Amino acid sequence: MEHPDLRDKHKEILRAYDDNLDSFEFFHKHVRNFFEGRSLAKYVHSVRHRLKNRDNLLEKVERKNAEDTALPSEQQKGPIDSSNVFSRITDIAGVRVLHLHRSQFGAIHRALMAKVDEGEFTLFEDPKAYTWDPESGDYFKGLGLHKELKDSYYTSIHYVLRPNTKSVATCEVQVRTLLEEVWGEVDHKMNYPALAADDHCREQIRILARLVGAGTHLADSIMRRYAKA
Repeated sequence: MEHPDLRDKHKEILRAYDDNLDSFEFFHKHVRNFFEGRSLAKYVHSVRHRLKNRDNLLEKVERKNAEDTALPSEQQKGPIDSSNVFSRITDIAGVRVLHLHRSQFGAIHRALMAKVDEGEFTLFEDPKAYTWDPESGDYFKGLGLHKELKDSYYTSIHYVLRPNTKSVATCEVQVRTLLEEVWGEVDHKMNYPALAADDHCREQIRILARLVGAGTHLADSIMRRYAKA
């Protein structure tokens, strides 16, 4: 959806976006190529990706600024503008990595962190494991990931990568199982960009998260039982 009024309001942000789009596109492709490469083919089922267009970016700027002004003054970060847009919105480039069962995640995580250690990627911030499940939380903690809980029961591992510490280009990487992807699509449809108004709907989505979690554990159990990678 086009927003001519927002384009005029945030013309400096759009100028910064246009000036740096080549850097985002190049790095985005590099991240995708890594996850789609032969070294991870045994563990990665599929990769989805997208770049925010100009209007999607402006919608997020407006939403983030509204959320910020709703906070107590001491917690506010201030408005997003052309000077801070790339540090405040780090998912202009996005890659979603899907795998079949959770025990594959360790190999994906170790391969990515090896590239960080080699200097091929730099972490913009510490990776986060969003999960409501205590057992999964312990598993992710054992890999050195910080666990966070969202009220919606959102489940995914998030990394924000960049090519080096001087680059403005970042790429958000989400890693999750195929079952968690199904839940994520339902949740996104109902709760994005605004939360569903119906309390029953939100509760049913949380119940679906529990069912998906049980299915994920069952898939792991099946794979361990029959010694499949």
